[in-house]
Amino acid sequence: MNTIEKISRRRFLELTGISSAGLMLMGAVPSLAGVLAEADGVSLNLFVSVKPDGGVEIIAHRSEMGTGIRTSLPQVVADEMEADWARVTVIQALGNPAYGSQDTDGSCSIRDFYLIMRQMGAAARRMLEQAAAQRWAVDLSQCKARNHAVYCSDGRSLGFGELAAVAAQQAMPDVAELPLKTTGEFNYIGRNVAIVDLQDMTTGNTTFGIDVILPGMVYASIERTPVLGGTVKSYDDKAARKVSGVIDVVEINGQPLPAWFHALPGVAVIASSTYAAMKGREALSVEWDLGDNASHNSASYLDELQQRVTHPGEVFRKRGDTGKALALATKQVEAAYRTPYLAHAPMEPPMSTARVVDGGCEVWTCTQNPQAVQEVVAGALGLKFEQVTVHVTLLGGGFGRKSKPDYSAESALLARDVGRPVQVIWTREDDVRHDYYHACAAQFFQAGLDKNGKVVAWLAREAAPPMSSIFKLGANEMPDGALSMTFGSIPFAIPNLQLERHKADAHVRIGWLRSVYNIPYAFGVGSFVDELAHAAGRDPRDFWLELIGPDRHLDFAADGFEFSNHGQSLEVFPYDTARLKNVITLLTDSIGWGQKLPPGQGWGIAAARSFLSYVAVACKVEVEGGQLRVTEMHAVMDCGTVVNPDRVHAQLEGAMIFGLSLALIGEITFENGAAVQTNFHDYPVARIIQTPAVIKTHIVPSDAPPAGVGEPGVPAVAPSIANAVFAATGQRIRELPLNKHFQV
Repeated sequence: MNTIEKISRRRFLELTGISSAGLMLMGAVPSLAGVLAEADGVSLNLFVSVKPDGGVEIIAHRSEMGTGIRTSLPQVVADEMEADWARVTVIQALGNPAYGSQDTDGSCSIRDFYLIMRQMGAAARRMLEQAAAQRWAVDLSQCKARNHAVYCSDGRSLGFGELAAVAAQQAMPDVAELPLKTTGEFNYIGRNVAIVDLQDMTTGNTTFGIDVILPGMVYASIERTPVLGGTVKSYDDKAARKVSGVIDVVEINGQPLPAWFHALPGVAVIASSTYAAMKGREALSVEWDLGDNASHNSASYLDELQQRVTHPGEVFRKRGDTGKALALATKQVEAAYRTPYLAHAPMEPPMSTARVVDGGCEVWTCTQNPQAVQEVVAGALGLKFEQVTVHVTLLGGGFGRKSKPDYSAESALLARDVGRPVQVIWTREDDVRHDYYHACAAQFFQAGLDKNGKVVAWLAREAAPPMSSIFKLGANEMPDGALSMTFGSIPFAIPNLQLERHKADAHVRIGWLRSVYNIPYAFGVGSFVDELAHAAGRDPRDFWLELIGPDRHLDFAADGFEFSNHGQSLEVFPYDTARLKNVITLLTDSIGWGQKLPPGQGWGIAAARSFLSYVAVACKVEVEGGQLRVTEMHAVMDCGTVVNPDRVHAQLEGAMIFGLSLALIGEITFENGAAVQTNFHDYPVARIIQTPAVIKTHIVPSDAPPAGVGEPGVPAVAPSIANAVFAATGQRIRELPLNKHFQV
C-alpha cells in the first residue's frame, strides 16, 4: 500500500544525507532551462531512497490539489527504477529551490519533469545493479533490476533492501547517458494507478490547510481594504476587544503598489478560536482611505474597452495587406465580444499557519508554490530565503489562486507581532472579495470573405488588463506571452492577417486562473469562426478544417510575432496543425456531427491549442421557454504521452465543468472599486443540475512529449456552448456569462 508521509525538518535532514541507515540517491536537478548538470561538484537533490527493509521512498516536490500529481511523478520514478509500487512511500517535499521549480501551475509538472523523473528512477536502478555486480563479483551486464530486486544471469537475486548499503557507496551515474525503458517495457507509465492519497481522503485522515494545529496557536480574521491601493485611515477596536476570546487587534500596514504577493492593508483580530476572531472582526469599526481605484466600475470599464477596440491599436502580428484585402472582399463580417472578471473560488479558501522562532519562520499552508511562500515571507519579515521553512499541505483546489502567497505573508507578519503561532483563515467572503481576479476583456474581429466563402482577411483587436500589473506599477499592455494564448497564435491559413492590442489599466489585482487568457481569447476566436462559417454558408466543422489549412508546423516569426510556446522549443513542441485538425475530426465523428435535431436543440464545436495540448469540445444544448440546458459535453484531447490515463480523463472532465461554470454563471463586478459579489449565492459555481448527464472524453494515443493536462480542457467550452445556442435558436451570444441572456 502506498502511503503519504509528512516529514519534519529533522526527518528531511535524515533523508537528505545525514542518516546512514538507507540508500540516498542524489540527482542533479535541471536548471530552469532544463539542462542537466554533471553529478560531481554540483548541487544535488534527493528524489529516491531505499530503506534496509526494501521500502522505497520517493519525494513528490509538487503540490497536490486534486490533479494526482503526487502520484503521477513518483509513478514515473518507480517505473524506471523497477520498484514495486505497493512498496513505495511518497513523501511531500518541503519548499526547496534544489528541486527546481515547485510551482504547480501552468499544467507543466509532467511536461517539465517527465524526463527528469525517469532519469532519477533509472539512476536508482543502475546504482542497485552496480551494487549487485559488486556483491556477486560479476560484470554489470549480467545484472538487471526487475520488480524490486536485481537478478543475475545465473539465476541469483537480491532485493533492493539487501543492496541498499552497498548501492549507497556507488557513484551517481551520468543520468544523461543512462538507457531508459522503451514504451513496451513500462510497468506503470501509461496505466491507471490509483492516487496515493485515496485511502486517507476517503477516511478523512488528511491534512489540509485548516487541519494544522500547533501548540499555543491562535487564530486571526482580517478586515482588508476593499479597494486595491486603499489603506487604513483609522479604526476603533474597543468593541472588538470586548468579544469573548479576543486576545489582540493588530494592524497590517501592507506595502505600496504594485500588489505583487504582499499582504493587503487591514486590521486583524487575534483570538482563541476562529469564531471569536470572526465575531471580533464584525465588531471592528474601520475607516479607509480608498485611494485612486475607488471610482472603478466594471460595467463602464468594459464599455470603455469595447469602444477602444473598435479603433486601431498597436499591431503585433501582420501578414499581407489586411486593409486592402478587406476593401476588396465580397463580404465583410465583424463582431465584438466581451468577458467579465472572474474569481478562482476553490472549495477550500486560502489559509496559512506560521510560527516565528529562533530567527526563522515556519509556515504550514495550502500552496501551489512553496518557494514563492519562502520568498514573500522572507521579504515581509526581513529574513533570508533559507530561514523560511514551508510545509505543503493538501489543497482543496487551487486553479492558480494558491500560487500567490499573500495569505502566508499575513500569517507570518501576525505571528511575529503577537509572538505566537497564528493561523489565518480566509472566509468565503474574503476569498471572493480579495482575489487575484481573472481579467475582463474586450475583443473586436473583422474578416473578409471572397466569392467562394473563403477567408481572405482577418483583423482582430483586444484590450484587457495584464497580469504584469501586479508586478510593475502602470503596466497596461498585454505582452506577447499572454497574447500567445489563442488570440495571437491563431493557426489559420489566411493570406492577410493583422492582430492589434490596446492598453488597459488595471484597477484590481489581476492574476492567472485556470487556462488564463485562453478563456476570453478562445471565446472570441472560437465564436467568430462559427460566425464566419454561417456567413459563408458552410458547415462549421468543415470550415474549421479548411481555415486551419494544410498540415504544417507554424512559424510565427514570419509574421513578426514572438510566440512564447509556454517557454518550450518549437522544435520539441511544434504547433502542429495536423494534430489540431485531428482532434476536431475525431470529435465530430464521435458525436455524429450533422445529424438533424429537434427544434430548440443544437450542437456547437470549438477547438484550441493551449499549454502545448490540442483540444476540441462539442456541446449539445436545449433551449426552451428562455431556459438554457447543456445536455451533453464531449472532448477530445491530444496531450502527447500520458502517464496516468485515469488522472488525465479526470482532469479533462473537471476542466470542462470548470469551463461550463464560467460560461454559464461566472462574473465578478465592481462598484466604487470594490467587488460586489461576496459568496456562492451571488458568485455561484455550477451545480449538479446545471451539469450535463453526458460527459465524454477521449485521449488521443501519442508518443509525442507530454504536454499540459489540467488547463487545456477549459478554453473551447464557452465558445462551443455559445455556438450550440446559435445552432439551436439563431441567437448569437457575444457576451459572457450566458445567464445574462437565459435562465440557466
